[in-house]
Amino acid sequence: MSTRLLSLAAGVMADLPVPDSVTAAAAAGWPACGVWFDHEVWTAAHEREVLRRVADSGIAVLDVEPIIVGLEPDVSERLVDAAAALGARFVLFTARVADQALVVERFGHACDLAAAADPRLTIVYEFLPAFPIGTLAGALGVVRDSGRSNGAVLVDNLHLSRSGVMPEVLHSLDPSLLPYLQVSDAPRQAPKGSDELLHEARHARLWPGDGELPIGELLSAVPHVPLSFEVRSQRVRDTFRDPLDRAAFAWSRVHHLA
Repeated sequence: MSTRLLSLAAGVMADLPVPDSVTAAAAAGWPACGVWFDHEVWTAAHEREVLRRVADSGIAVLDVEPIIVGLEPDVSERLVDAAAALGARFVLFTARVADQALVVERFGHACDLAAAADPRLTIVYEFLPAFPIGTLAGALGVVRDSGRSNGAVLVDNLHLSRSGVMPEVLHSLDPSLLPYLQVSDAPRQAPKGSDELLHEARHARLWPGDGELPIGELLSAVPHVPLSFEVRSQRVRDTFRDPLDRAAFAWSRVHHLA
């Protein structure tokens, strides 16, 4: 029996229209998907169309992304409202600035928006080693210092590895702080430099099993929670330009991990 909800991460389909990505994910067999919020595209009409596709297909929306401190405009309120309308469980939050106090304040504000919009909605801090607050410890500190009960950490196993932390560390954390995981694969050797790390994360991820990251240890350390497959890859984008083809290929590579 399946013990995990599997979701197609928004980043895998970020170059495609969100409504088409939702429909394709459902048609390919995915029980859940992520949704990419682009403030320049996300009009009331766009939201209605995404809502219609979600309702028609029956797919669950696991998460909506991203809130990024350091990018303007601040989309927190609009994004949280969209996530609540879609019935999403999580909103992804990260920061490109080093001002810890500002990040904690903005994270807490996002949590407050989520609590008002939908009590089931959780704001998750995703740490990237290319950004100033780029470690698991840093993300845990933001969540702790915010003092919000609906805040948690999103561990992306690529970022965990590139920040020099092994999955076994996750055993010691309160499970409520790790409500789901992002999963992909990569070579064991990390790129050097922030620009190279960002390029790998956005364009050069591998499917689980095609690289050398300790995915089995990750799944053992954090059992049962949903898995979002964040295989952002230029090769995948170039090879599978059709939304259904891409979603179906992705499902064929990971469905055994449920």
